[in-house]
Amino acid sequence: MKSMFNIGTLQIPSSCILAPLAGVSDLPFRLINREFGCAFAFTEMVSARALTYENKNTLHKMLATETADRPLGIQLLGNDREVLRAALDKLGDYDFGVIDFNAACPVTKVTVKGEGASLLREPVKLRELLRVVVNNAAVPVTVKIRAGWDGASVNARDVALHAQDAGIHGLCVHGRTREQGYQGRVDYRVIYEVKKALTIPVIASGDALSPQLIKKLFDETGCDGVAIARGALGKPWIFRDTHQFLQTGSIPQRPDMQEIADTMIAHLKRCVAFHGERTGTPIFRKFFNWYTRGLHEIRELRCKAYQAGTEQEMIAVINNVRLTYWDPGLAHSAESELRNSVQVRF
Repeated sequence: MKSMFNIGTLQIPSSCILAPLAGVSDLPFRLINREFGCAFAFTEMVSARALTYENKNTLHKMLATETADRPLGIQLLGNDREVLRAALDKLGDYDFGVIDFNAACPVTKVTVKGEGASLLREPVKLRELLRVVVNNAAVPVTVKIRAGWDGASVNARDVALHAQDAGIHGLCVHGRTREQGYQGRVDYRVIYEVKKALTIPVIASGDALSPQLIKKLFDETGCDGVAIARGALGKPWIFRDTHQFLQTGSIPQRPDMQEIADTMIAHLKRCVAFHGERTGTPIFRKFFNWYTRGLHEIRELRCKAYQAGTEQEMIAVINNVRLTYWDPGLAHSAESELRNSVQVRF
């Protein structure tokens, strides 16, 4: 498997990338993952229409970046040609290395508008929308798709060929249908068939929750890269551990509680610095939940975390976790829990 690959003229330094996660992939989250070896990341999904309206939150928070956050891609959501053209004009002042088009989001409030995964039912329309993006973007363009709309209409290969015909430079395919959402089995064969049919790089997505499962994606699909999404929630070290596993075959040990607590505090401080204490501390609560997944009898401390309103109060709870779970043997693997319980759109 490749250690790096190109999307158009942009070299992606690692075969594992951080996928866009709606409501999660802000600048602090991306930077924490980059500290553990994430070499390429995406912003969270951004509505093209919101960009054209110059929504303050969209422009100043969702698109915020810095030098350490490079190379960086942005994922656009939309289904109107003129709106997409206008949104791409707005992006001209930003330093994104890749523009990804979302044709994979399964959430009803997205698909009911004819956006996201609903475009899987209209491959020709998707191709024309992608041509608009390719013709008006100053950087390489990719698209994210799924296996199909449902089990009776698995058409990822056909959709992917239409997308390639539009001139895109790479494609990411999630091996589940829209109907499945994030449940059920990933269809590795579908991803393999897409990879075999295309001449552009293909990135595999779906259950990239551990180094072992990431290697399985590479081995069974022949993909050029893997997009890590839920696997990075509360586990930014998944990039470091996967690199070690792919290079040496050795299974990394779980970080000890000192490293986990230090990482939590570093993440919290980034949230507060970026969002302000009043907003950043509550935002971190969901991350506290992910970082502590799998710890025995954690409920009481989670309740305290959800009551914390200041940075110092949250740090006190994190240090309590540090002291309570100093023995790494008290923590157990939660891979199956993560697969079944975490619901994040991407």
